[in-house]
Amino acid sequence: MTDTPDETPGAPVPAPIRVFLVDDHGLFRSGVRAELDRHVPDVTVVGEAGSVDEAVAAIRHLRPDVVLLDVHMPDGGGAEVLRQLRPELPDVVFLALSVSDAAEDVIAVIRAGARGYVTKTISGSELADAVRRVRSGDAVFSPRLAGFVLDVFSERPGAAPPGDPELDLLTRRERDVLRLLARGYAYKEIAGELFISVKTVETHVSSVLRKTQLSNRYELSRWASDRRLV
Repeated sequence: MTDTPDETPGAPVPAPIRVFLVDDHGLFRSGVRAELDRHVPDVTVVGEAGSVDEAVAAIRHLRPDVVLLDVHMPDGGGAEVLRQLRPELPDVVFLALSVSDAAEDVIAVIRAGARGYVTKTISGSELADAVRRVRSGDAVFSPRLAGFVLDVFSERPGAAPPGDPELDLLTRRERDVLRLLARGYAYKEIAGELFISVKTVETHVSSVLRKTQLSNRYELSRWASDRRLV
């Protein structure tokens, strides 16, 4: 007895997911293209670009299903590509693929309209799965970023309320320090609570003061209270 085929004979084969690569490193683009083309039959790379202008023009012309988008490029980056294309191409899905896992980078491209964010440590099979998932409507993040993203886009203590660009400038650790500072903790107490040195606390506070353009901890406390960080 012969095995019964899984698919009905003559049934149409779904078209491959059409992917466009945006990255300023040609060698990296070649590696991703080779990985997907050789081992992932339901995903096909239809084009690539190494700059913002080149990417915008090609994506407008090709209208791929999914764009794999680098965050940092010399002439702009992923957020700039999204800014120019997201309003006019709502059916194109953008997935950030970056070496960076910095909070500012993640927030910038997600707010600009990316459907997910994965780092370049991802394997070829994991990347293909991420492409499939964002194409089907899921939001996809590398495991170490998922909890951070949930915090940022929720209303938990220490999380940035959606749409607050000033809070988006702060890293998660800076928000942790600021929250305790606003509660009246001394630097030494903050250090003990967060298991960091007093010097590191001072560095974080200086960074927050610089980013918020405030002058002292009392102004920071009011600023944090206004944004429900306390």
